Amino acid sequence: MWPVLFRIPLPGWELPLVGKVDAIPIYSYGVMLGLSLVVGWYLTLGLAQKDGLPRETMANNYVITALTAVVAARLLYVLTNLDEFDSFATLFSFNRGGLAVYGGFLGGFVGSYGYLRVKGLRLLPWADVAVPSLASGLAITRIGCYLFGCDFGKPLAETAPGWLKTVGTFPRWEDAALPTSGSPAWLRHVTTGQLEATATASLPVHPTQLYESLLGVALVVLLLWVRKRQRFRGQVFFMFTFAYGAGRFLLEILRDDPERGSLPGSLPQHVFVPLCLLLFAGGFGIAIARV
Repeated sequence: MWPVLFRIPLPGWELPLVGKVDAIPIYSYGVMLGLSLVVGWYLTLGLAQKDGLPRETMANNYVITALTAVVAARLLYVLTNLDEFDSFATLFSFNRGGLAVYGGFLGGFVGSYGYLRVKGLRLLPWADVAVPSLASGLAITRIGCYLFGCDFGKPLAETAPGWLKTVGTFPRWEDAALPTSGSPAWLRHVTTGQLEATATASLPVHPTQLYESLLGVALVVLLLWVRKRQRFRGQVFFMFTFAYGAGRFLLEILRDDPERGSLPGSLPQHVFVPLCLLLFAGGFGIAIARV
C-alpha cells in the first residue's frame, strides 16, 4: 500500500556503514510504532494519575515496559522466522515490521514486574492502567502493518463486497529501500502459484490488519468502560487478556501470512499463545470468584 511514507532528501551525504545516500526513507510501520508509544505514554500516565499511582515511578516503568516489550517482540519474531534473516545486520532492520505481539506482551510483563518488585509496588494496579495503552497500540501499529502489507488474510470469496475487495488488494510495488520487490500478499500468491509473476496486484484478501486495528479500538472503549465500573484490582487486566485472546484466536482463522512462524515441537505460536491467554484469563477469573 504505502510502505514508505516519505523520504528526507540528503543529496551527496555519506552515512557510516551505508555509504552515499540521496535520501532517507521514513517507513510507515516505524512511524506508527512511534506514534503508538507516544499515545500509550499519555494514556497510561493519565490513568495512573487518576488512580493515585506515583507519576515518576509509573513514567519510568512505562519506559522499561516499552523497551522490554519491543526487544521481546523482535526476539520472538526472529526465533520463529529464522529463515528470513540472511545476516546479523538484518536482525535489527525494522523497515518491514517484524514484531510478534505475544513476545511484546510477555517481555513488557516481565520488565514491569521486575521494576515494580524493586520499587516494592504491586503489579495489578499498574496492569489495570497499562492495558488500555496496549489496546491503543494494537489499533495504531496494525495500521502500519496494513500500509506495509504484512499480516494479511486469506483470499476473499467471489461474493465479497466490492469495497472490501478494494481495501484488501495489495499492489505490487518495487522500491530499492525495501527488502523485497513486491508486497507480501503479492509475493505469497506468486510463490504459491495463485498468481502469475506479471500480475500487478495481489488477490483480494481479508485485510486482517484493519480487523485487528478495529479490535484494538473496541478494546480501548471496552476497557475504559470497565474502569468506570471496576470492582477489584486486576479486573481491567483480566478483561483485556480474555477479550484479546478470544479476538486474536478468531482473527488467526482468517490470516494467511507465513511470517507468523511456529515454535519447534509445539503448536504454531499464533494458535498456542491465544489459547494460553484464554486459559490464563479463565484461571484468573475463577481465582477472583473464589476470593
